[in-house]
Amino acid sequence: MSSSIRTYDLVGTGIGPSNLSLAALTSREPGFSAVFLDRKAAFDWHPGLMLPDAEMQVHFLKDLVTPVDPTNPYSFPAFLVETKRLYRLLVTGRSKVPRREFEQYCRWASERLDSLRFGVATENIEWDGSAFLVCTTDGVLRARNVVTGTGRTPRMPQCAVGHDPAAVFHADQLLNRPQDFAGKRVAVVGGGQSGAEVVRYLLSSETQRPERIVWGTRRTSLLPLDDSPFVDELFLPHFSRYFHSLPVDEREDTVERLRMASDGISLSTLQDIYRRLYDLELLEGTERACRLLLDQRLALLTETADGLLTSWQPARGGDPVLEAVDVVICATGYEHGMPDLLLGLKDRLTLHHGLPVVRSDFSLDWDGPAGNRIYVQNAARREFGVADPNLSLLAWRSAVISNSLLGQERYDVGSVSAALEWEPLASGTADPRQPRTVAAARA
Repeated sequence: MSSSIRTYDLVGTGIGPSNLSLAALTSREPGFSAVFLDRKAAFDWHPGLMLPDAEMQVHFLKDLVTPVDPTNPYSFPAFLVETKRLYRLLVTGRSKVPRREFEQYCRWASERLDSLRFGVATENIEWDGSAFLVCTTDGVLRARNVVTGTGRTPRMPQCAVGHDPAAVFHADQLLNRPQDFAGKRVAVVGGGQSGAEVVRYLLSSETQRPERIVWGTRRTSLLPLDDSPFVDELFLPHFSRYFHSLPVDEREDTVERLRMASDGISLSTLQDIYRRLYDLELLEGTERACRLLLDQRLALLTETADGLLTSWQPARGGDPVLEAVDVVICATGYEHGMPDLLLGLKDRLTLHHGLPVVRSDFSLDWDGPAGNRIYVQNAARREFGVADPNLSLLAWRSAVISNSLLGQERYDVGSVSAALEWEPLASGTADPRQPRTVAAARA
């Protein structure tokens, strides 16, 4: 590789909110060279699930930059002022805005950042002995550091794989597969926020409402998101630092015990569904519009002359529940795995149970030079807990990565005022090698 080819300080793959946040923070650093790539033609955010009534589950000030850099020109308040809507939003009394508005904000920011390149797909990442080679559809880029923000892979039940994708698909494809649900029988798999939003969407249409909905979940109840004040403090930086210091074998149990802090359904969504069912069944005389199957998993999906036969297995045992449907929508979440782009570097990474070990600065532990790092966005739930896939600490995580890249405390990512105390354990998992900063490596 010719030494005349430019070497960037950072090349990022994927432009979702995570890398958009990092791009916004690093854009203010003179002399720091960064480029972020995405195969999409322009910014979008889960377009297949951008349902009309979908609302954010976090406060709008937990945006790309405000919690760590409130004067940044890419803040949500700056977007509100420029689009002349600040006062009207305040009048609405909202603290959590529609998801469509957050996407509008992110698109607004993406159109103003010079470091973004859309329409460029990353094919793989290699190490040439002195720098990372990011191989793309537009050539090869050389980088001292890389960051992946490509999102997670949709997870489907095994029995739902291999069927006609027009009839059986993941919820994130709902709006990408336009179809008339009127008169059809639809199964929705999954009892989290996405599953609830899909059910609300299906029930809300007067002209395209399915004849019947079967909503099944392994959960014993449709539990609301726990965002009460003390639980909400689990989404402050000091708890993530504490969680990272826990022994590895304790983290998984802690995540499970705190599951409803991040994986519950917004209370307003549950209320909307319940009221809609009440109106349909008791005011309009509609026969049971939605059958709820709690504590049951989709065990089998069979194609028949009458459509698709779903077989639901109760957790407590007994005979399966059979329901004939025409469409199956799987709101079954996403895989927490290694980004595919890093598979070529897998042999150089420290793995634990098949997943890379993530250091306290969101870089992966690897056997390469300490001054060259591989950062991951939204891929460290095992190391940082329930807040990692959540937008609450989006700006903080980007600030941690920025400080690591710049080799200085450009942003204050330390303790914040809190009612609860979470001190990192002395025997924690902070990176024992104390790798050199990028600045030190370049000095």
